[in-house]
Amino acid sequence: MTNVSDFSSVRNDKTSNSHESYSPFVELDRPTWARLAAEIKQPLNQQDIERLRGLGDKLSLAEVAEVYLPISRLLNIYVQNSKNLRQEQTEFLKSRSSRTPFVIGVGGSVAVGKSTTARVLQEMLRRWPNTPRVELVTTDGFLFPNRELRRRGLMERKGFPESYDRRSLLRFVSAVKSGANEVEAPVYSHLSYDIVPGERIVVHRPDVLIVEGLNVLQPAQPRTDGTTGLAVSDFFDFTVYVDAKSADIKRWYIERFMKLREGAFTDPDSYFHRYSKLDDEAAVATANAIWERTNGPNLRENVITTRGRSKLVLVKDQNHSVSRVLLRKI
Repeated sequence: MTNVSDFSSVRNDKTSNSHESYSPFVELDRPTWARLAAEIKQPLNQQDIERLRGLGDKLSLAEVAEVYLPISRLLNIYVQNSKNLRQEQTEFLKSRSSRTPFVIGVGGSVAVGKSTTARVLQEMLRRWPNTPRVELVTTDGFLFPNRELRRRGLMERKGFPESYDRRSLLRFVSAVKSGANEVEAPVYSHLSYDIVPGERIVVHRPDVLIVEGLNVLQPAQPRTDGTTGLAVSDFFDFTVYVDAKSADIKRWYIERFMKLREGAFTDPDSYFHRYSKLDDEAAVATANAIWERTNGPNLRENVITTRGRSKLVLVKDQNHSVSRVLLRKI
């Protein structure tokens, strides 16, 4: 079984260059990273891959073995060390301390594959004996309902930081992190493109909570009086950013839009049903316009700016496959 020293001993030769030595990350190519999982058994099969893979993602058993197995082991190390530190702090304070979940934030652009990453991590962490209860919540449920977005003039900026009920999201994560027995979160429907009235998901004191979303790694926003409050990311114990070149992400978004046009958009109840009637040329033009109007600017202004705040960066190549891993130095 791989241990802590295996991770800390691997380094990229680039770090020997003077201009690289100041980076807060250790950069590992995929073959080097993959060697860290040599002694870990593959817990997933092809059926698991089909179930976890998002539309347009190129997830494979090889990707799981070479990329996600080492991540799951690293996270397991962090979880165990967090428990040990909490116990030592409790003894130091001579007090009692209840178990609190280890919280992981997963961020990245639309269409980059962060949802698949979050689902794979959830599935793999569940296989470790000390983290059997791993729950996943996406921040989509904390978007303002469409009627509120329209009232605020934000429908064209859905996914931007201001389109979320950040106070509710902050209350949710802080309640989970404090060890509350049950915490509810709203439910979002991608079919109706809106919050589902009256529906809730309930998180029951998990060992690990994964929070996935576009803006989860953002720092706190300054108040009008110049002070700064808390951010959701302040409650994260570990953070992952899924990265790729903007041009590749845009291409993946358009490819996914084309697949949805022939799939989910054909449902008469879909908010985007009108797009299913478009021919190929019009569909590509529509997807490109949506990207240029909303997703592209959001990526540049709000999402990619949080990449440097993460502890682990998964860098994808043009084929949607992870080619490099950046791990923050300790």
